[in-house]
Amino acid sequence: EIRCFLFLWNSPRFIAKPCAINLGIQDSGPHRAQPNAILEKVFTSITKSPDGKRLEGLSKQLDWDVRKIQRWFRHRRNQDKPTTLTKFCESMWRFTFYLSIFFYGIRFLWTVILCLLTVLSLFVFQPLTSRLYYYYILELAFYWSLMFSQFTDIKRKDFLIMFVHHLATIGLITFSYMNNMVRVGTLVLCLHDASDFLLEAAKLANYAKYQRLCDAFFMLFGVVFIVTRLGIYPFWILNTTLFESWELIGPYPSWWLFNGLLITLQILHIIWSYLIVRIAYKALVRGKVSKDDRSDVESSSEEEDVTSNSTKGVFSTSSNGSNRINGHVASGQWTEEE
Repeated sequence: EIRCFLFLWNSPRFIAKPCAINLGIQDSGPHRAQPNAILEKVFTSITKSPDGKRLEGLSKQLDWDVRKIQRWFRHRRNQDKPTTLTKFCESMWRFTFYLSIFFYGIRFLWTVILCLLTVLSLFVFQPLTSRLYYYYILELAFYWSLMFSQFTDIKRKDFLIMFVHHLATIGLITFSYMNNMVRVGTLVLCLHDASDFLLEAAKLANYAKYQRLCDAFFMLFGVVFIVTRLGIYPFWILNTTLFESWELIGPYPSWWLFNGLLITLQILHIIWSYLIVRIAYKALVRGKVSKDDRSDVESSSEEEDVTSNSTKGVFSTSSNGSNRINGHVASGQWTEEE
């Protein structure tokens, strides 16, 4: 297990970066903003997205066109964003982790399936082996890392929904471990890991500019996501923990917390499934997966969408900014995340 951990830890440096370079992904970021002390002071001390009134004032002060100032702020915001190479390495690390932890968890899944034939076995007689202990520790450590990294990474529109997801997941992992409900915990973790590595594969294909491969992985991800999280999860797991357990052993104090967290995850699954279906529909219409609405790099077309009307208090919003998307729908042209 330690060797596996060390491999995952060093994979971005020794595996992902050489792969990215071989695929022609350059370590070059977005266009850098022209040095300007006045705009830099506004950007760092006041606002990163000035409103129309402030833009007008800066335009008079610098004798610049309003659109030129908008362009400067867009370039300056993008300047702090990670490069495509950095995002490729991050996605490669996540892909390696999700794929490895999924197959590591699969070894316990068949035993869990047999045990679930008896509902009572969800709650009693659940031995914790050393390998299952390592599985839980790895998953818990990973989700804690996601929780903390949210506060240091670029803030995205789905910050709150991902925060709730990570909090619920950490609560469920901890609760099922402390109450020795590792069988149902293992099944929930495996169901979630089943689709995540496909999403990261789609991101990798996108960064490498293999659009058809990216679309194929995303469509496969969408199918697996919906089957596991709108099919297996509610009709098998929630049905067992909510209704069948109530009839067999009745509710107990921690029963409410346990099922409350499971229901919270299901609500998030429904929201994400809607967004996935929406992106898939757009992909069918446009012929390729559309850009992630929570993209962390503003496209050049956005510059054209913000017209001079903004200086009069009328703000036009591009399709990029009008929608919300979740942590499970990747960047693609979807410029990413996680």
